[in-house]
Amino acid sequence: MTKQLIVRGAPQEYELKEHAWDSLESHLNRRKIENVLILHGEKSWQAVKSYFPELSITKTFHYYGGQCTDSAAENFASLCTKEKFDGIIAVGGGKVADLGKLIAYKVQLPIIILPTLAATCAAYTPLSVVYNEAGVMLRYDIFPKASDLVLIDPEIILHSPRELMIAGIGDTLAKWYESHAIISQLTVKPVEVQVAEFAAQKCREILLAQSADALAAMEQKQINQAFIDVVEANILLAGMVGGFGDEYGRTAGAHSLHDAMTVLPDSHHQLHGNKVAYGILVQLMIEDNLAEIEQLLPFYHQLDLPTNLAAMDLHLTEEEYQAVAERTCSPGEMIHLMKQTITPELVIQKMKALEALTQK
Repeated sequence: MTKQLIVRGAPQEYELKEHAWDSLESHLNRRKIENVLILHGEKSWQAVKSYFPELSITKTFHYYGGQCTDSAAENFASLCTKEKFDGIIAVGGGKVADLGKLIAYKVQLPIIILPTLAATCAAYTPLSVVYNEAGVMLRYDIFPKASDLVLIDPEIILHSPRELMIAGIGDTLAKWYESHAIISQLTVKPVEVQVAEFAAQKCREILLAQSADALAAMEQKQINQAFIDVVEANILLAGMVGGFGDEYGRTAGAHSLHDAMTVLPDSHHQLHGNKVAYGILVQLMIEDNLAEIEQLLPFYHQLDLPTNLAAMDLHLTEEEYQAVAERTCSPGEMIHLMKQTITPELVIQKMKALEALTQK
């Protein structure tokens, strides 16, 4: 018997179209939002502020601070109360979206997300990954209310850094491998889990078939259907996997390993999706699924996704292996949803085996 599931299928409204941001004011008016806090990144804001529409309502712009932390959320929540904001807009990547959602939950305000990247499904999902000031992942909070609006202009994402799109592909590819590790154990699949499984399969299918053409579109600065499909796989389909599957569609080995690697300061310069992509291979090693690894390696090489620690310029001491493995296996970590019995010794063994396999 499956556990009780809660479906969090989608934002209240989601729209992808060219010049989508131009309709922002009408969306605000429909929601009767008149005094808005606009959170944005640093580099991303410089790149996209010319696309941001003139708004006739009252607006306050703030750099979000670079990290989704409890203290940042508390500070902005206090500001929202003081300035009597009646809505929040988050413009940027996953961390500013997560911080915007966390603040919105604390002060019970509508949250509108304008993604500038397709590097994670953060724009779509009603949860925030919370870090401490040192960049170590602490937890993720799931909210009882979806985001109010996600507004995507593919032209903006077309001009985003290629390496962030590739990291998004690595992160989204994990949706299939992690959900499959959990869902494959079920004898009965509820309908919502079937929807999650379908979305996860579509993620893998679209990414393996169309990523090269999508990245070519970015090189040529010319939108094609592959580009649109990969953007929507990374944001919409990826969000649906956890949204419909709940615990059966969230994360398993790959993300547990990613989260554990945040204890290594040297890993912080690596993009989230690159570490997740590496985590997929470690998870497949734990599952003894060498055939799938062999199938994935050419795709990883084509996109320059890391196939081992050395590719991320990480050379771990025995103590660091132990620290990562112990954090990976912490009680409550999602890796324990896999059918294998996971121990730190097993994780270290499989990480080292992957190094040997991929450095031949």
